[in-house]
Amino acid sequence: MIKNRKIAIMQPYFFPYVGYFQLINSVDEFVIYDNIQYTKKGFINRNRILSNGKDRIITLPIKKDSDFLDVSERQLSLSWKKDRQKMLNLILSSYRKAKYFESAYSIIENCIMCEDGNLFKFIYNSVSNLCKYLGVDTKITISSTVDMDHSLRSENKVIEICKVQKASTYINAIGGVELYSKEIFNHNNLKLNFIKTGDVRYGQFNSTFIPWLSIIDLMMFNSKEQLTQHLNNYTLV
Repeated sequence: MIKNRKIAIMQPYFFPYVGYFQLINSVDEFVIYDNIQYTKKGFINRNRILSNGKDRIITLPIKKDSDFLDVSERQLSLSWKKDRQKMLNLILSSYRKAKYFESAYSIIENCIMCEDGNLFKFIYNSVSNLCKYLGVDTKITISSTVDMDHSLRSENKVIEICKVQKASTYINAIGGVELYSKEIFNHNNLKLNFIKTGDVRYGQFNSTFIPWLSIIDLMMFNSKEQLTQHLNNYTLV
């Protein structure tokens, strides 16, 4: 264990909201799960953007396969090479009048045009590139590369990753309050904190503000300096 070394662990998400990047920015090392089961109803392969004053879902089409495969074993649909242009056109039409459209669209287009058809690798590429754009230089580790017993589950798996990676503090999303016990972490010589995103607000054209959209939305309406401010708008509890 290294004193004051903070770690976070999370599954991959497609263009996630600001809280995801706040979590990455709050730690020394971010472990991203590739050997975790893909779930259909979550946000691994979809998110929300602003379109004509309303939120709209954008989705990475996934090739049909067993529901028991890990994220790293899933592939994008063969239709994606055609569908990705439709997605880019939707983002273009939705945000072309946004103040920071040109710089934001360039990185988003680069992520969407990634040629890797593996779901995890595709998302990992976009998360890595978005971190660079946002100025987040946290080390990102792929979970399957951690030297540990990967049959462990839930809290036990998290604690073991922290130990192997020599962390002293584990930071989790605020939703984990009901899942993890500070007493159990303390028993394992680990501090447990939860990150709570502040009231992140900004102008979205002239429409009523819609919170918690994809990072795409935040990038379109905020300068690099403002993005940094939003990334630091959180508290640890």
